Amino acid sequence: MSLKEADPSLGFLTKRETEVKLPRPTRVKNKTPAPIQITAEQILREARERQEAEIRPPKQKITDATELADYRLRKRKEFEDLIRRVRWNTSVWIKYAQWEESQKDFARARSVWERALEVNYRDATLWLKYAEVEMKNRFINHARNVWDRAVTLLPRIDQLWYKYIHMEEMLGNVAGARQVFERWINWEPDHNGWAAYIKFELRYNEIDRARSIYERYVQCHPTIKAWIRYAKFEMKNGEIARARSCYERAIERLGEDGHNEELFVAFAEFEERCKEMERARCIYKYALDHIPKGQAEELYKKFVAFEKQYGDREGIEDVIVGKRRFQYEEEVKKNPLNYDHWFDYIRLEESGGDKERIREVYERAIANVPPAEEKRYWQRYIYLWINYALYEELEAEDMERTREVYRCLSIWECLKLIPHKNFSFAKMWLLAAQFEIRQKNLKAARQILGNAIGTAPKDKIFKQYIEIELQLGNINRCRTLYEKYLEWAPANCYAWSKFAELEQQLGETERARAIFELAIAQPALDMPELLWKAYIDYEIKKGEFERTRQLYERLLDRTKHLKVWISYAKFEASVGLDEEEKDEAILHEENMQRLLRSRGVYERAFEYLRTAAPELKEERAMLLEEWLNMEASFAGVGDVSLVQRKLPKKVKRRRAIASQDETPAGFEEYYDYIFPDEVASLPNTKILEAAYKWKRAKANPSNDDD
Repeated sequence: MSLKEADPSLGFLTKRETEVKLPRPTRVKNKTPAPIQITAEQILREARERQEAEIRPPKQKITDATELADYRLRKRKEFEDLIRRVRWNTSVWIKYAQWEESQKDFARARSVWERALEVNYRDATLWLKYAEVEMKNRFINHARNVWDRAVTLLPRIDQLWYKYIHMEEMLGNVAGARQVFERWINWEPDHNGWAAYIKFELRYNEIDRARSIYERYVQCHPTIKAWIRYAKFEMKNGEIARARSCYERAIERLGEDGHNEELFVAFAEFEERCKEMERARCIYKYALDHIPKGQAEELYKKFVAFEKQYGDREGIEDVIVGKRRFQYEEEVKKNPLNYDHWFDYIRLEESGGDKERIREVYERAIANVPPAEEKRYWQRYIYLWINYALYEELEAEDMERTREVYRCLSIWECLKLIPHKNFSFAKMWLLAAQFEIRQKNLKAARQILGNAIGTAPKDKIFKQYIEIELQLGNINRCRTLYEKYLEWAPANCYAWSKFAELEQQLGETERARAIFELAIAQPALDMPELLWKAYIDYEIKKGEFERTRQLYERLLDRTKHLKVWISYAKFEASVGLDEEEKDEAILHEENMQRLLRSRGVYERAFEYLRTAAPELKEERAMLLEEWLNMEASFAGVGDVSLVQRKLPKKVKRRRAIASQDETPAGFEEYYDYIFPDEVASLPNTKILEAAYKWKRAKANPSNDDD
């Protein structure tokens, strides 16, 4: 035996020596079924037949009084010893008492029962067994005494009362049973106890007594269940007026607790059975208006079924609208700040046409003010106010209420709510002003727009106010508004342009020119190119070409942008063009002058881009293309070759690119322009030229063969 095979936990034994060898499973070679099949039933029957008989002790026969006395003494001693050991075990006491009863020694049996009750009188089982023994042996007074003691000591055990009453009723003692019921009722039992008393009286056709018990019942238990039972009792006895009175009293006395779908459904079904369909419909509608929406699902189902069975098309549509209203109520209750749900809810109510409902939903919706002072939260909320005002004006057609909504409910309250220092909504001011204009109250409209400009000035407010005054022909007011506009936004080129355009339309040339001069003198402008273009177009329109040239020169002093050069050159190329027929010599002379002036601008631009901004090669190439087109447009006068000598060559090149962390990221291709004046300074120019010619010859071999 090697040391490697030995296991330390097994001493000097190996695992192979300690393995348990199981018998090898027998392999079934023949798997065909046997000719005689044995069922499970046969196996069980055979096992039962072979089972040995149970060994029972022999029966003892007592032949004389002495043996009986010995037997009783021995059994009593066994029971007493057992009781001493397990005094708390109720089953031992019961067996002891029942044994004494079997011996017809009732005095001893009662003694055992009394001793057991002294140990644990709270055990209802002892009382029940004790009383049953007395009743079984026809000791009625003893049984009555036991029941009386039991219900006195344990008045909350309903079973004791039931058994006591049942015994009295079985004996025919109706008055005694009623007396027991009265004792029980004084303890105010649950619904089942009252129901048992009522059924007892009904068994003896005591309807008035049952009704009086119901009155005490609903006073003791003022619940929906009690009132419904009372109403069903009256309905069963044919007292329809009394039953209806029960439902009405229940709703009145229960108050808020009575607003439960169970009560209203029962009331409506009662009216339905009485063929009072309108009453039932009113009950359903009243319930739907007063019960919280989350607690009225069953009520809605019942109402829909009722309308489908007894209602017309309009009633069914009302039910469907009510169901959707319930859904919207649930949604707005979950998230009152989701204004999309409020919009859907309002559209639903507007489709119904109930003005009071619509106004109520609007008021509830606008009461949910956005919590944060951010414009994105207020945008949907503002449209609630707008829709409210428009509804009152267009749908309700109540102008006084519309004005009240705008001034008291909507606009003024809303404008107090909006944090104008952070943001504002021009639409609110404009809609209020437009409403007053539609009502021909121009003074109020001007007051609203003036307050808007003073509180939260915006471009839209100024534009709309100016447009209104312009339509009314109040030029001085328009000028004042433009001045206020420009005081608030001096960098707004649109305002400057529109102000100058107004003066142009009025024929005030000097005013318009002065406004343009003030505008271009501003230190900062949002879109200066539009302002300069408007000023230049104005001077061109007036035919002031010298002023236009001066404006271009002043503009070039500020910026040397390519578009400015091209615009200046195109202006010079088109100055003096008109449709009048002129002599050819005069026309040729004018063309030469326009060409020379335009060419001069192009040359200045090209020289500037070549010397002051040599890196702007693409802009220089674009300038040459425009220049070439201009020379070509002057047929017979222009010199295209002058520009062609300056045109660059377009070549494709590669350059290294780097990532954000300055590591190499490869190469990219780009187009570069090589101008003729730069060719001499470039290295290996002749080699590049020869390579270019070789590539062109390779691309067109047919030309070389020719």
